[in-house]
Parts: sequence; structure tokens; C-alpha cells
Amino acid sequence: MTAASFMDLALKAAETAQNAGEVPIGCVIVLNNAVIASAGNRTLTDRDPTAHAEILAIRQAAASLGSERLVDCDLYVTLEPCTMCAGAISFARIRRLYFGAADPKGGAVESGVRFFAQPTCHHVPEVYSALGETRSAQLLRSFFQARR
Repeated sequence: MTAASFMDLALKAAETAQNAGEVPIGCVIVLNNAVIASAGNRTLTDRDPTAHAEILAIRQAAASLGSERLVDCDLYVTLEPCTMCAGAISFARIRRLYFGAADPKGGAVESGVRFFAQPTCHHVPEVYSALGETRSAQLLRSFFQARR
């Protein structure tokens, strides 16, 4: 599969989250060209402010591998990760991060605090932005427009 195919799966997870009334953000984690975890946001469903798609997928992947280190794994997410998720990505030692839409207000990779550029960040993944950006941004825009 290609990076675009994996982002398509993350977008499907985002659509599933949206159908459950959640903010439409989806994430998949890939190891050796196979998806080992997939999640969409569940903050409302779980009544848990940490139930972001990335956190849920990292927990799932770590349980699947029996390790807190996801060294050879790649993470695909539809929106630029926030500070909490960027920290989790670093602690999990994710190899590559691919994200769709930028998040100027809440993002922490290329926006905001730029977590991976901080001297206190111990592990920095390779970062690839704007993969599936148009679809990711449109999904979020239409979700929030419907709520207004």
C-alpha cells in the first residue's frame, strides 16, 4: 500500500468518528506495510479528554505489539497533532508522522509550540505534512459548519 492509501484509511476512521458525533479526526498506525491500529476521536463517547485518535491508536498498537516503543511504526492522522499527541508520538518512538490538514490554532508540529523542535524532545519522527490535506480539511470544515 502507499502512503495515500494509509491516509485514506485514516480518513475513513475520521468519518466513523463524525458519524458518532465526534470531531472527525482519524488515525492509523502501520508496521511493515500493514495497519496494526486504527482509531477515530472518542472524547465525547468515552468522556475522556485524552481520547484523541492518535492516543487511542498508539495504545492499541502498543497493546498489539506488547511494547511501549513503536520504533518501526508510521502514524497517519488527518489533522496536525496537538501538543499532547505530539508528546505521545515522541515517547512511543514513532518512526514517521504523516498528517493531513494543518491546525494553526491547536497544532504542535508545524504550528504552535512546534514540539519536535524543542530541546527537551527526546525523539523526533520524520514528519510529512499535507498528505490528504484537502479531504481532511473539508471533512473538518463541513463538520463545524453543520454545527453552527
